Order: sequence, then structure tokens, then C-alpha cells
Amino acid sequence: MSKVTEVVEELAAPIFQELGLELVEIDYVKEGKNWFLRVYIDKETGVDIEDCGVVSEKLGEKLDEVDPIPHNYFLEVSSPGAERPLKKAKDFEKALGKNVFIKTYESIDGEKSFEGQLLEFDGQTIKIEVKIKTRKKTIEIPYEKVASARLAVIFS
Repeated sequence: MSKVTEVVEELAAPIFQELGLELVEIDYVKEGKNWFLRVYIDKETGVDIEDCGVVSEKLGEKLDEVDPIPHNYFLEVSSPGAERPLKKAKDFEKALGKNVFIKTYESIDGEKSFEGQLLEFDGQTIKIEVKIKTRKKTIEIPYEKVASARLAVIFS
């Protein structure tokens, strides 16, 4: 995690606590000539445009006060969307029973990407049920081998 995202996370924590929001992710990236500070938020009932506006205003004021970023940037606050990333152990716990898409650092059963229903997560191993043509198979993925994971929207 970069120094900027760590500082922003520290500054944002009391704001999220006050508003009953969860910090999903902070991205600080350069696209073309511009820098973007993207803050993704969520809550049990889902976030709306007003939640994003309040966080943007309060966090913007705090960032102006502390000034941890030496150059101009755009602050964007939004929901992680339907295919929210699964970054922390608690994200996997909350996603039990849902469809997920997982990429691994190394092959497991000859594959590096898996999509299916998250059956279990014990902090060490992720069990997902994948469909292979007409049959179902349970795959065990060691948590430390996960390169990226997100919720998956399945269209039937």
C-alpha cells in the first residue's frame, strides 16, 4: 500500500465510523496527466449518491487541511459496485453463498481463474463450487495464493 493511501485511510477512518460506512478500497493512480484518488465505500444497505457526497465533502476538507498529496488530483468517492473486490478476510466471510471470481498466482488443478459459489472460508482456505459443463466440482484455494477476487454477477 502506498504512503498516500495509508494516510488517506487514517484520515478517513473517523469519518467512516461517524457515518456507519465501510472502507472497501482506496486507489491512488495516475491516468494520463492526471492523478486520481478513488475511495470506495459501502454499508449493509448499500450506498447512495448522498453518502458519496457527504464522504467526498468531509474527506476533501480533511485532505485540504492535512495536505498529504503534493500535487493536484481528483477525489472520487463511489460504491464498489455489484462486482465489488474481495480484499480482506472479512470480505470473503460476507460473500459466503454468493458467486465469486478468483484469480490465483499459480495454477490449481491446471487453472488460474475460477468462477463459482463461495461455499466456505476458514481464514486459510477458500472452497468454491464451480460448474464444468453439466457437473459441479468443489475447488479448494489456499487464501495466500489469491491474486485477486471479486463478487461475480451471473446472467442467466
